[in-house]
Amino acid sequence: MSDQIIGLHHWFDSPPGRYLLAWEQARFDEAVADIFGYHSLQLGMPLLDGLRANRMPHQWLALGQEAVDGSMAFVQAGDGDGPLQRRTVDLLTEPVALPFPEASLDLLVLPHTLELSIDPHAALREVERVLVPEGRVVISGLNPASLWGLRQRRARLYQRMGKGALYLPDVGEFIGYRRLRDWLRLLSFEVESAQFGCYRPAVRSTQWLDRFGWMDPLGEKWWPIFGAAYFLVAVKRVHGMRLLEPAWRTQRQRAAAAVPVANRAHAVGATAAKHKSG
Repeated sequence: MSDQIIGLHHWFDSPPGRYLLAWEQARFDEAVADIFGYHSLQLGMPLLDGLRANRMPHQWLALGQEAVDGSMAFVQAGDGDGPLQRRTVDLLTEPVALPFPEASLDLLVLPHTLELSIDPHAALREVERVLVPEGRVVISGLNPASLWGLRQRRARLYQRMGKGALYLPDVGEFIGYRRLRDWLRLLSFEVESAQFGCYRPAVRSTQWLDRFGWMDPLGEKWWPIFGAAYFLVAVKRVHGMRLLEPAWRTQRQRAAAAVPVANRAHAVGATAAKHKSG
């Protein structure tokens, strides 16, 4: 398992990995900027700072086996061309056993966390357990239904014949978007938004990736679900729950509701007086 984690993170230092990382970082920044609360947690993948655009006062980075191996304590600064900087690891834990009480976190971000988990079902159940009602989970993953996924499957066939090398790291089975969406629905999550991205072919060099840059806008328009990666935001729904409004809002609503009643009583009194005088 640790070799798979290290392999994925080393792959993100390659040209296609940096291309994918830049796209995902932009999506996380957009998604978490307007999510409010007090406590947020990123599980895994320190090369990506999924909480940097969020304004919650308490933010933590939790790592598992990759931190124990001592190779994942760095993050790329700036736009990917800057020096590696060390990030603070706040917790050592696995996604299947989070050291938080029930309904204690407002936001969790899972960048490729489920792909590396020993049990992605159990990891999602833990996410549901520790999230508050109406809390949000933000997930990114590699899309098996893409040009990159197709090349990975072809490379696996070649490897069985003793030829070639994998394009993506060997981390087991990637979780498709539709499959993940079904898992979330079973846990009473509602997918709030979903995006696909990175439509350039599965090439290895920066030069060829740049040459195929024109495919990104075309892919978003003509074949959106076949991007190399997907990104989604889901909200935890609790059926039968009624959110309490702030006291000041409740008082204002009551005052607004009372105005028509007073006006109506005044109108009735005025009409009665008119008929009496007539």
